[in-house]
Amino acid sequence: MIEKIVNDLKNIFVFKETTQVGDIVLIVAERIMYALVTGIERDYGKKEEWWQVSLQLLTIPPQKVAWALRTPQFTGQEIFTMGGAERFVKAIDFGGGGRLALEKGGGQIGPGKKKGPYLKVIK
Repeated sequence: MIEKIVNDLKNIFVFKETTQVGDIVLIVAERIMYALVTGIERDYGKKEEWWQVSLQLLTIPPQKVAWALRTPQFTGQEIFTMGGAERFVKAIDFGGGGRLALEKGGGQIGPGKKKGPYLKVIK
C-alpha cells in the first residue's frame, strides 16, 4: 500500500538524493507530513552504522522527535517499519533547479523560451 503512495509522490515532488540538517523531508506513515531536519548524529551505541535523526514535525502543534535510522532509511532509499507501521522519509528539493524539475515542469526557461509577466494589467 505505502509503495503505491510513494511512487505517486515521486511523480509529484522533486526529491533530493541526500538528506542533511536544514532539509525539509516528506514523511509517509499513517498520514503524510513534513518535517525539518534539525540534527543528524552518529549513534555509537550500535555496532552498525545508525544515526540519531532529530526532526521538527511541521504539524499543529509542532512536535520534536528523534529517530534512530540507517542512511538508506532517512534518504528515501528504502521503506522501513517502526512499531510495525511502514514509513518513508525523503528530502524535498525546493531549489526549483535541476534537470528533473524542468522535465516535470514540462519545459525549459532560458534563452530559448520567453518568461511571461507575473501580473497582467486589466483595463
